[in-house]
Amino acid sequence: MNRKTILKIVVDIGMTVMLLFLMTYERIGAAVHEWLGMAMFVLFIFHHFLNRKWIGYVLKGRYTLFRIWQTILVVGILLTMVGSMYSGVILSEYALSFLPIKGGRAFVREVHMISAYWGFVLMSLHLGLHWGMMIGIAKRFVKELPAIGRWLLRGIAVLIAGYGAYAFIQREIGRYMLLINHFAFFDFEEPLIFFLEDYIAVMVLFVWVSHYFSKWLRRIKKKEE
Repeated sequence: MNRKTILKIVVDIGMTVMLLFLMTYERIGAAVHEWLGMAMFVLFIFHHFLNRKWIGYVLKGRYTLFRIWQTILVVGILLTMVGSMYSGVILSEYALSFLPIKGGRAFVREVHMISAYWGFVLMSLHLGLHWGMMIGIAKRFVKELPAIGRWLLRGIAVLIAGYGAYAFIQREIGRYMLLINHFAFFDFEEPLIFFLEDYIAVMVLFVWVSHYFSKWLRRIKKKEE
């Protein structure tokens, strides 16, 4: 594995961890949330710099169903990131409070919320695109598991994804995505670890869905060839 690949993995892991903590909003403090958001944006730019070759081919070549799916996710994430940063700058009370940009805060809060929740789901789906590669890397360090071990891991993944579906409903994430709920409500007495566990499970759900959906699209591509 070359240095660039390792750097890409480190950046992606960093963005994933930051994304989870950003979803806690003021549970970690408004100031920390803002600085994490800025760090996330920097890593987002760096991620695209590392993948600039892929970006250069966006308008070239034939678009298969898998490539269409991949491009939709990338464009969606870009839009949610722009929405999050635009609204975050206006709402900032700490990191960027010196900027003379105010007004329309009620509307901007809704932009920030819908961008955050859609961004969380789309980034989780995007992770699923590359899960096969992560499994391949893991196999370099772990010897081939027996069949029962592989089925056990798949069963655990299904259980976590199933709980993720429950957490998605319980945490009303869909209602935030559709702006049915206009304000995010948090139980500040709940241990933060429980909140993070639920969001990790939701992330696993969408990674799992995207991974198998992408495998299906790749099979279609092979049949067409």
